[in-house]
Amino acid sequence: MTLLQIMSDKDSADVTLRTEDDAVIAAELAKRGITFERWPLLESLTGATSTDELLAEYASRIDALNADGRYKHIDVARIHPDESDPEWPAKATAARTKFLDEHRHAEDEVRFFAAGQGCFYLHLGDEVLATVCTAGDLVSVPAGTLHWFDMGTRPEFVAVRFFEEEDGWIGDFTGDKISSGFPTLDELVGA
Repeated sequence: MTLLQIMSDKDSADVTLRTEDDAVIAAELAKRGITFERWPLLESLTGATSTDELLAEYASRIDALNADGRYKHIDVARIHPDESDPEWPAKATAARTKFLDEHRHAEDEVRFFAAGQGCFYLHLGDEVLATVCTAGDLVSVPAGTLHWFDMGTRPEFVAVRFFEEEDGWIGDFTGDKISSGFPTLDELVGA
């Protein structure tokens, strides 16, 4: 379920909008300079689809997005529960906590979710926009935008990532613990 919940940055209970309507989500984000699109899901996509196969399947969309050649590094990030691995819970927790605090990037953060879900929390002025992205969603967070990301307590997603530089994913953390006062991804989708 793709979802947008807009809250006051001072009080997460002060919700001014909660919607699952893709058109409303795109319009609200566009007003704030955030790109949001829905790409068609591929029938052939499975959990076993390789990175090369996934990128080939979406090549026309990826090429259109990168028509100016801006993104020099395009890859696929994956995380799936693995109950056979006794280390998986610790790995999942480490992956999740890595970006749970407010940060910004020196370049746009562009993600296409081919499967699964994750939530970008965009701290824009006096509001926080919790943007739950699911399979088919593309979001582009402009460089310098304060935000954090939650992949949930049981992370599972496949996302195509677009970078201008190899280290474009490295976050500049603000030290602000604002994220601790807002509903988690699990709480948002469970509401």
